[in-house]
This record gives sequence, C-alpha cells and structure tokens, in this order.
Amino acid sequence: MYSFVYLASQSPRRQELLKQIGVHFEMLPPQVGEDVESIEISLPHEKAPAYVERVTLAKSAAALERWKKSGLPWAPILCADTTVSLPNHPDGEILGKPSDVADATRILGMLSGKTHEVFTGVALTITPEESPVFLLQVSEVQFAVLSESQINTYIASGEPFGKAGAYGIQGGGSAFIPSIKGSYSGIMGLPLYETAQLLKRAQINCI
Repeated sequence: MYSFVYLASQSPRRQELLKQIGVHFEMLPPQVGEDVESIEISLPHEKAPAYVERVTLAKSAAALERWKKSGLPWAPILCADTTVSLPNHPDGEILGKPSDVADATRILGMLSGKTHEVFTGVALTITPEESPVFLLQVSEVQFAVLSESQINTYIASGEPFGKAGAYGIQGGGSAFIPSIKGSYSGIMGLPLYETAQLLKRAQINCI
C-alpha cells in the first residue's frame, strides 16, 4: 500500500480534485526545458479519443523518466489530459487551449449554441516496471448561444487561457452551460469516480 501518489500535472484544478477525495500527493510537474507543448499538438486527422490517449500516455512516460532522474522514493504516478471536441466539425474536432484572444474568440464562437464532448484521459503508473493503466472518460456539454459581448467579456476575464476549449466549467464559463451529461469533475480535468477506481487498484487510500 502506498501512502501517496505523484501528480504529474501543474493544474490547480486536479490538485483540488485529489484533495476532495482525500488523496495525498506530491507534485512531479514538468521541468524547465521539457517540451510539453509539442506533445499536445494534434496530428493530422487525429480523432479526439486517440489524441487524449496518446497525449496522456506520452505525459506519463515523460513523468516516469523525470522520476528516474530525481532520486525520489517510488510512488505511483498519476497523469491526466483533457480536450474538448466538436465531432466532425469542418474546422477540426479537437479544440485545445487558445493561443491568443483571436483564437479564444474563434473557439467560443464554435461552441456557441452547440453540444460538444469533453474527453479526459487518466493514466496511473503503479510500478516503474509496468505499463500505465489508462482509462478514458467522456462527457457532453451543452452551450447556450453566446453574444459577441458575452464572448468578449469572458475573454477579458482571462479565464479562457490555459484551458482546453477556452472555458472553465468551475468558473465563469458555467454561466454558459444549461446542462451536462457525464462527469462534472471529468470536465474539470480529473474524473473522480474513475480515478478512485484506479487508485484502489494500486492500494492507495481515498474516500
């Protein structure tokens, strides 16, 4: 039985969610010089489920190499990745983090009045010798029709940046969402039910 896990993410939302279910964790974030952004670039014609699995497992492999160089004691490593998808959209079905104001405006305009999917992959490396255990959680999010003023005001708040799909359901973006189908915590970035099942397989205490 392990007393904690390493969280290979800098996301404050994932940290909050792990605390919510009583999981003790230590940070194992990307180091200066690690090329995380290139991992997150989607491949031509790549579908969202395949993208999330590829990126999550790549982050998991990078985290394992980081641990090997660290001299730290072993504990299971938890990684996750989230993306927003508009299936079969002509402008591409993977909506990542906006690069600037114009990109955030474009993404929010695409989501306006539509139902999109949120894919979150979770990988847990239980021992250094084993391949990580991976799971994928999918939710549907309905967006209201947004006015130009709403989009501009929301972007001015700064919340869209650093978030897949240019919004945060746990923040001001919740005002645009009439309904969801799936996992609220998964849309935030870490589906707690599924994550708890993985952690129990590794004999890690949680609620």
